Amino acid sequence: METRPILGLEVAVATYESAVARICAMARDRARVSAVEAANTMVVTKARHERAFGEVMRRFDLILPDGMPLVWELNRQLPREQRLSDRVYGPNLMLAVWEASQGQADLRHFLLGGSPEVLGKLEVQLATKFPGAQLGGSYSPPFGTWSDEENEGIFRKIRESGANLIWVGLGCPKQETWIAQHGERLPPGVYFGIGAAFAFHAGEVRQAPAFLQRLGLEWAFRLAVEPRRLFKRYFKYNTLFLWYRLWDR
Repeated sequence: METRPILGLEVAVATYESAVARICAMARDRARVSAVEAANTMVVTKARHERAFGEVMRRFDLILPDGMPLVWELNRQLPREQRLSDRVYGPNLMLAVWEASQGQADLRHFLLGGSPEVLGKLEVQLATKFPGAQLGGSYSPPFGTWSDEENEGIFRKIRESGANLIWVGLGCPKQETWIAQHGERLPPGVYFGIGAAFAFHAGEVRQAPAFLQRLGLEWAFRLAVEPRRLFKRYFKYNTLFLWYRLWDR
């Protein structure tokens, strides 16, 4: 897909429709591992600010514009007729891919991450919304650093499930780092760094209203809901994003 650089990271000029079509095509290529990220401003800023994470993200095959500031930055670089009207929001992308996979015998999902309770609720919600989609399996891994034996067990579960759409909800940067580090050992399929989508769709965490999302203010809503956990992150990366943009210009 066509891309444009944002803080040194190549971000796709993508809509939901084009992203879903590309992802399904990659999943049907049973000979390769592909990595997909719905990147917000924190992800692209962290990739610029921290060299190790930047190397991780450069191993991803498709980086989509999850945050509205990324859409605005892409549109600044695009001719008027190519400009995007919306972002590709990770949680909504997940639902769109599940919708597209309904009735498709060659597309099967796997859920990796979250607590057993969250996964249980998530499976019920997805089965209700998408009865024609195939869930090959799910796994709630232990907290902390995983041993080689634990990783091998995860690879085996994914392989035995027959899944080629693997949703990895471990939080950033753990999920991205895990996908990149084990790319050569992972079973073929498309691996998504999907962040908080599990908690959103399981009903554990409230999502920002649509009008705030369109204005690029989802971060403000989430900060109001979880100020202690998110203040430092948003203050640091939102400030750095603006600084790096000014520096690059």
